[in-house]
Amino acid sequence: MQHVWREGNRITLLPEASRFLPAMFEAVSQAQHYVLVELYLMESGELASQVIDALIEAAEREVRVFLLLDGYGSIGLEHYDRARLQRAGIALRLFNPIGFHSLARNLSRDHRKIVVVDGKIAFTGGFGAVDEFLDAWYEIALRIEGPVVADWEGLFRRLWRSRLTQQVLDSQPQEALPQQQAVVHFADGVSGRVVSGRGYRYQAIRHSLYARVSRANKRLWLCTPYFVPTFTLRRRLIRAARRGVDVRLLLPGSKHDHPGVRYAGQRFYQVMLKAGVRIFEFQPTFIHAKFVLADDWVSIGSCNFDHWNLHWNLEANQEIESRICADEVRGLFERNFASSQEVDAAVWAARPWRQRAREWLYGVMDAIVTRLK
Repeated sequence: MQHVWREGNRITLLPEASRFLPAMFEAVSQAQHYVLVELYLMESGELASQVIDALIEAAEREVRVFLLLDGYGSIGLEHYDRARLQRAGIALRLFNPIGFHSLARNLSRDHRKIVVVDGKIAFTGGFGAVDEFLDAWYEIALRIEGPVVADWEGLFRRLWRSRLTQQVLDSQPQEALPQQQAVVHFADGVSGRVVSGRGYRYQAIRHSLYARVSRANKRLWLCTPYFVPTFTLRRRLIRAARRGVDVRLLLPGSKHDHPGVRYAGQRFYQVMLKAGVRIFEFQPTFIHAKFVLADDWVSIGSCNFDHWNLHWNLEANQEIESRICADEVRGLFERNFASSQEVDAAVWAARPWRQRAREWLYGVMDAIVTRLK
């Protein structure tokens, strides 16, 4: 789904958990009417306990709380924690629990990250409620106010009512969503649009990214933790670099939660480097963030821009058209480039056979998985 561009938004970039987690907890603590939370990853641990405590505290103040989790991404959320949520009166539903139905249905996951408070404030990014986000993974988020908050809330509401969501307990009474609150327009705000996707034929995110890559004039910088791009995206990145656009990729280094995915993506390095694309591998931690800068356009959210996400998952990103926001994201990229190791084309061309073998092996596995589509 592609929403219209809306003016008058205030959007705050929150890099790293030390900034976005306190901001989200503060917003929830000040909620007066309702809190909507939609996450892919939530598993029992320190961060999940903090999230549950914050939601229970809100519910005890008679704030209505609705929590929508992916049926696969929340497998690690223990019964004790689910029971705590339900005892507090928090409405809990799961999207598409794993079952004995079609493989394609089991592969379809809700990968979106949405927090909405009172219809006034929204958060999105690549975060989840797992302990890795406390200090092991680098992530960013956005705090959003203004007209686009209604679009984020609309995404949540439509999925909550979907036949693919199930209550955790059938005996739990049906919880009706509250009336949507009026949004605020800021005279000094920026232009923004929410883009989402659900399966290959409904990928506004994919089409929007392709269009921006093709239209970029000056710079095109992309950060993704799982670089296994579609053929079309690879071709457009190469064409942009050849026409003189500053194309850079910010990717994870050796600290990766799925090393095989890294090797599968590295098989594309040589052709990218040959075309003039610069590749930076982040060194301090695993970089889980997903954001793109194309001239003065920014896209930040849940989408990894890999072919798996673009084909199977529900995704959603916030797009921004603003020179001020673009400059802020440019600064974020530059700080991360400084903490990365740039891949040298000549050194990469002479890489050892073991590295090439890994690329081939995981490339074959990736091709097999791709055929499942």
